[in-house]
Amino acid sequence: MPMLAEQILEKARAHGLMIATAESCTGGMIVAALTDIAGSSAVVDRGFITYSNAAKREMLGVQATTLDEFGAVSEQVAREMAEGALAHSGATLAVSVTGIAGPGGSEHKPEGRVCFGLARAGHPTRVETVEFGALGRAGVRAATRDHALGLLLTALTDPAIM
Repeated sequence: MPMLAEQILEKARAHGLMIATAESCTGGMIVAALTDIAGSSAVVDRGFITYSNAAKREMLGVQATTLDEFGAVSEQVAREMAEGALAHSGATLAVSVTGIAGPGGSEHKPEGRVCFGLARAGHPTRVETVEFGALGRAGVRAATRDHALGLLLTALTDPAIM
């Protein structure tokens, strides 16, 4: 994972991009992975830890109606989180995560379901849902962090996004 974070920072620096994260179920693990690398301040603007719905609304501008209609673990909320991270920072690339780390979950929102958002200024926001399964809380959080880092790296290397 440090190698992945180093690649992200190197590519973001080469493209002159700043990164922000909007994290719920990971509680800051994504931005921590990036800032564990020396020199990260050149490309990491900030990380929003928005564990509660109130924090999602207040810090990122997620609409209460979106939360009410779709729930916190939804692609709609992941989209608003990623776009809110761009709007409330100096970043030009943002990744968001919201999910059920466990233990538990429900029939409709099982443990291991995580919704991701990827927003880049001037490009359409991408969202996706990944079903990691019941890996346990630590496993889901680690898998979420690694997948989010992968999304950032893809965004920095995919000509369709760049």
